[in-house]
Amino acid sequence: MSRIRITKQFNFETGHALFGYDGKCKNVHGHSYKLSVTVIGTPITDRNNVKYGMVIDFSDLKKIVKEDIVDIFDHATVFNATTPHIELANELKERGHHVILVDYQPTSENMVIDFAAKIKKRLPEFVQLHSLRLQETETSFAEWYAEDNTK
Repeated sequence: MSRIRITKQFNFETGHALFGYDGKCKNVHGHSYKLSVTVIGTPITDRNNVKYGMVIDFSDLKKIVKEDIVDIFDHATVFNATTPHIELANELKERGHHVILVDYQPTSENMVIDFAAKIKKRLPEFVQLHSLRLQETETSFAEWYAEDNTK
């Protein structure tokens, strides 16, 4: 049977700042992110399975991505915890803001790597993550492909 790719798209709003950056993005700002998640697998052939004909139910993929990414990152501000931004993050947390501290510079490139690791852990064994596309603006995005990350 053929291997098929399916894609589900998600939207969320997230703020961040890039500590040490030499441009405007050193300031706290936000984006309306668009995340496209593509998985690959063989459609289920068991006629008695309620998911017959599907690689993965779109609702199952949605549950994974919502729980591990969208619900966590939506309307949050992301800071690199290993920089002086930790002081700003702690101040915002004390004032009731939703802050996420990561161990990387929160660029689209690093976020998409983080998201790929999170999603891969949750997928059923018969479904593989093929690619992610994290769109930061209308003209700027980062992509992660499984084939580029096999070693």
